[in-house]
Amino acid sequence: MLKGLAITPPVVGRISIGRVVERNGKRLPEKDDQFTLTSQVQNRDGWVLHPLDEVLKREAGGKLRTLPVRLLFNDPALNLRADYSLFDRTSGRPMCVGNGETCRRVGDEGIEGLPCPGPDACRFGAGDCKAYARFNVVIDEGQDDTLGSFVLRTTSFNTIRTLAARLHYFSAVSGGRLACLPLELKLRGKSTTMSRRAAIYYVDLVVRSGLSLEQAIEEARALELRRQDAGFDQAALDKAARQGFANGAFEELDEDVPAVVEEFYPESCAPVEAETVQAVPATNLRGKLEGIVTRMGAG
Repeated sequence: MLKGLAITPPVVGRISIGRVVERNGKRLPEKDDQFTLTSQVQNRDGWVLHPLDEVLKREAGGKLRTLPVRLLFNDPALNLRADYSLFDRTSGRPMCVGNGETCRRVGDEGIEGLPCPGPDACRFGAGDCKAYARFNVVIDEGQDDTLGSFVLRTTSFNTIRTLAARLHYFSAVSGGRLACLPLELKLRGKSTTMSRRAAIYYVDLVVRSGLSLEQAIEEARALELRRQDAGFDQAALDKAARQGFANGAFEELDEDVPAVVEEFYPESCAPVEAETVQAVPATNLRGKLEGIVTRMGAG
């Protein structure tokens, strides 16, 4: 195995919310209220749709707001990898990746291990360090590659927090049988004061439609037994994936650069998967509050 090269799950496609379009020479996000499955190929019009996208949308009667999925691994941290990440704006290559305690940072003498104070207190990140996650799933309808996966990349705190919670909860209640549970990705909308009451969308992970949690667990136990009888070693698969991720300092490769640039820097091309909402700058907010207080006092 090549040292320094992260061995990641094989990817056969991408999951996004919306798409990136070109207008007046600029690549800009076009938001949507449904999932889109794309291949890993781009042309001048953007990412080429995966054949499953048309199939699933036709079966859904139009918009694709749920996706039937299974997970590759029993370990929640292998399915969803979330870090505080800083990418080079020009090249899109990772410069620093941390977890709030320690980080791996590109320095003059190679990759260094350093303390990670988190994005809010990091001078090196200078406001460009963000939470960034990759979530790999198997589309459980029409996908004939059991170990191939679709990847959802996101900088959305709503999505990251929700998926992390769901994975740990499902793992706990199923006795660690995450890879056997019949699940589905579900698109949810919410409004906040920061979004100015406009709907923003995030991704949730729930039990497959038509099943109760108890029924899903029963199915997971039955599938686990069938796999064991066939010689399928889930523990060995998790171990191999864990070793593969640990083999490299960073998960992203040069070929991932276009997707990283599009999804990570909202000022140049807003994230497609992330429901990033620009907050009111503290100075502007402070001025508005002071103005309100002054008017109240004058009244």
